[in-house]
Amino acid sequence: MNARRTAVLVRSAYGTVAVEWFIIIAILAILVTRAYLAATGYPQVGGRHLHIAHALWGGALMMLALITGWLFLGATPRIVAIVMGGIGFGLFLDEVGKFVTRNNDYFYGPAAEIMYILVVLILLISRIVRDVRKPTTAEALANAASIAAEGVSHGLPSRRRRQADELLAFAADNGGDETLVTHVRGLLAASADSPDRLMQWRSRAVRLVPGFLRSPRWVSIVGWGLAALSAVTIVAGTLSFYFHEGRRGDVDVYLELSRSHVATWILLISGVLTFLLTFPAMIARRRSTSLWPLRSLRLGALVFTLSNALVDFALEGFGALTNLALGLFALSVIGYHLSRAATSPTQQQALPRL
Repeated sequence: MNARRTAVLVRSAYGTVAVEWFIIIAILAILVTRAYLAATGYPQVGGRHLHIAHALWGGALMMLALITGWLFLGATPRIVAIVMGGIGFGLFLDEVGKFVTRNNDYFYGPAAEIMYILVVLILLISRIVRDVRKPTTAEALANAASIAAEGVSHGLPSRRRRQADELLAFAADNGGDETLVTHVRGLLAASADSPDRLMQWRSRAVRLVPGFLRSPRWVSIVGWGLAALSAVTIVAGTLSFYFHEGRRGDVDVYLELSRSHVATWILLISGVLTFLLTFPAMIARRRSTSLWPLRSLRLGALVFTLSNALVDFALEGFGALTNLALGLFALSVIGYHLSRAATSPTQQQALPRL
């Protein structure tokens, strides 16, 4: 038997998407929790002498997510683990103010900044891991084999089978072991067909959306809107450090991006990141049919949504829901058109994304 060199770490084709949904669900869990507590007068669970913090429920859900991932194979357990883990992480993170203050202050102002930093770090690490280098032949083979293994036990929808075929074609064209490619193709051929329930649910949801909202023009509106808003944020945030409340001069001008100095920095950094992600992407969309501009727009919308929602909810309460709704609308528009573009014939020969 010939010895083959094996990789220590192999990136998953679904890793980055899983991380993004994990974060989105966690942020939604935080916002829903804060909205519920504010509407119900911040009740305590546990009676007169005990207080069962919802961070404990969050830890339990994260534990169940890990156990689910360990015990079961397949796409459905993976989705369940992402949802449970995201909700659990959100419930845990929501009470971070209690863990960093001596008096267990749930309303500790900088808690939003702590949440923001963690969210950004997780997203950045995920993107760095994905984009640090192009997909390798070994990674393409490993991911195709993983899909084929799921197909043996659960069957494969056409979308997953097509992705595995593309990964194998990439491996074969780039010097992959022909024997391994043949074996994985055999597993795929032996896998039964199965309905794509995820795409069926998605199609049903899309049919509920009015036709005019599915127009490609919304990508331009959302993209340039994000670029413009981020540019205004950068200008206002920068000037606010000069025309602040304590400054007195010949011109009586006062600018304030946020009541909190730390929140101002967060919104300014978020504006810079959003602008760097959206403006070049909108320029590139006019000259390229590749998917990276839409992916960059989606990441920019994600940064805008999460950062503004966290800061606004910490400072404004229910006022955060407006920005959250706008951000989720932008994400849904870009995500819909990214999904359509990814399945178009012109993208069938593109490099597999990990």
